[in-house]
Amino acid sequence: MSTTTLAVLVPLLPFLGALAGLLLGRKAPGFVRPLAVLPTLAAAVLAVLVAVRHGGGQAIDAATELTPTGSVPIELALHLDGFAVLAAVLVGVVATCVQIFSTAYLREDPRYPSYAGLVSLFTSAMLLVVYSGDLMVLLVGWEIMGICSYFLVGHYWETEAARAASLKAFLVTKLGDVPFLIGLFALAADAGSFRITKILGAVTAGGLDHPTLIALLLLAGVAGKSAQFPLHTWLPDAMAGPTPVSALIHAATMVAAGIYFIARLLPVFTASRAAMVVMAVMAAVTMVGSALAALAQDDIKRVLAYSTIGQLGYMTGALAVGDRGAAVFHLLSHGAFKALLFLGAGVIIHAAGTNSLAAMARMDGLAQRIPDAFWTMTIALLALAAVPPFAGFFSKETVLVAAEEAAAGHAAAPTTAGWLVLVAGVLTALLTAAYATRLWLLAFRGRGEAAPEHHKDPLAMTGVLWLLALPSLAFGLAAWALPDWFDGGELKPTLLTVVLGTGAAVIGALLTYGLWQRGRSLAPAGAPAADPGKALLGPLHRHAAAGFHLDAVYDALFVRPVRGAASLVRFLDREVVDTYVRGAGSAPRLLGTLVRRAQTGNVQSYLSALLAGAVVLALATAVLANVNAGS
Repeated sequence: MSTTTLAVLVPLLPFLGALAGLLLGRKAPGFVRPLAVLPTLAAAVLAVLVAVRHGGGQAIDAATELTPTGSVPIELALHLDGFAVLAAVLVGVVATCVQIFSTAYLREDPRYPSYAGLVSLFTSAMLLVVYSGDLMVLLVGWEIMGICSYFLVGHYWETEAARAASLKAFLVTKLGDVPFLIGLFALAADAGSFRITKILGAVTAGGLDHPTLIALLLLAGVAGKSAQFPLHTWLPDAMAGPTPVSALIHAATMVAAGIYFIARLLPVFTASRAAMVVMAVMAAVTMVGSALAALAQDDIKRVLAYSTIGQLGYMTGALAVGDRGAAVFHLLSHGAFKALLFLGAGVIIHAAGTNSLAAMARMDGLAQRIPDAFWTMTIALLALAAVPPFAGFFSKETVLVAAEEAAAGHAAAPTTAGWLVLVAGVLTALLTAAYATRLWLLAFRGRGEAAPEHHKDPLAMTGVLWLLALPSLAFGLAAWALPDWFDGGELKPTLLTVVLGTGAAVIGALLTYGLWQRGRSLAPAGAPAADPGKALLGPLHRHAAAGFHLDAVYDALFVRPVRGAASLVRFLDREVVDTYVRGAGSAPRLLGTLVRRAQTGNVQSYLSALLAGAVVLALATAVLANVNAGS
């Protein structure tokens, strides 16, 4: 079987599994779990096989015209390069882990059949985005993911938080999708094709007439899908959905799609230096702002959500300095340890009975109740904090290397973009280590009443945690052997970036631990330590906990004016339009009433009225005749 045929089967299998699961969910519930796990697992195995066959060599392209349009054709095209095949492996592995984990995590949920089908459809859509060589086909997967996220985030639709979060996620991402769609059409119009290879060829030949406009329009869609400032506010609220959904969205689908899209079309963005600077500013603000917000959150899942936003900021920063190899390297590394963090957080929440870190800090012995989650979460947090030799260290340092080269003027990107990403990246490294240390201390080093009794977690949950711990440990080292998969770029960190990045991380971790230890010593015997995040942020803590009030700003700038305009339209419709309509109907109704009263059925009355009318007409005729004669 050819590599292209295998690649076609990769997104097709989860789609068929989703279709079968949704159709048979009620009639044959015993088939739901196999239909959720096996097609996704088969897709992951085939994705690995496609990656092995590709071997980091030349891109494989195949296409057939999907439909004639009369102008720019739409083609069912595959484009398999090193980025695509590795990203597909990440999606397949993480989706399989999520499906297996969910069989135990949601085993009592009556809506599991629809949940499993939507997760499979979500996976299929992301795989379509990854392998697609045509932008219109890519757009299909892009939009299906948006629809699936709406239903999955709102899985617990009986709660107000889930309903509001799903609607917010849908509307904010659609807000970015509008300029994104316009940008796609403008790009195809300039390049004469939706095929990615032809578009890149047109860019190389200088065939884009409006590179800055196109890049900024596309960047708006990426900001919405990948939760970048200022369209990032939907992602923390999306934590109202089931924890495995959070793992899937944050690690391998949805938010990764925007970063992957820019990596695929990076020459389109590098054709505009203004767009690169805008991207760098967006990345810098996203990195630092989200890290500060993560340091102030009490909900463990919201800490991880803001962490995802920050790590996506690193990826955007790597793209802003023109290094898509570093961006995809960090995308793959982050996917492994972030999936582990969310699934581990699900185990912690089940064991503690709460999402609150403050409540966990008042529990003694929680780590002993869930040893598998404790050890694997520790590995994932070390990877997140970029501690060597964990995966996050290598991928994050690679981003800093790219920023350093751009800042020194050794890259095609503007030096301004390089300095922005470098400074923000180092500061975010410090803050990331700080909030990772804070999460670990509050969740696992609590003091107070004994943690609730917790039964041993099933193998479907603990096995997945240990499976994801392996790439969190070793992927960074393994990637050194795969330079050809990342544009042949150098993935090793330099001495300067190690000193800056790792030094900042060590300072952040030690500072947080010192403040926590000080609070522990000052607390009464048996009482938990004060939150080190409050001590670190000081008066900024209140604002960071509220996401720097960006939702309130949106409410004032957009929501309230729209509601005011809607109220005005409703008033005009009710008091003006309806009044006119009622008045227009009142005159005929009054005339009808008068006519109806004249209908007495008395013949004498009718004759009298007829006679009176004849007399009036005769008098009127005589008067008019005299007037005309006199004139």
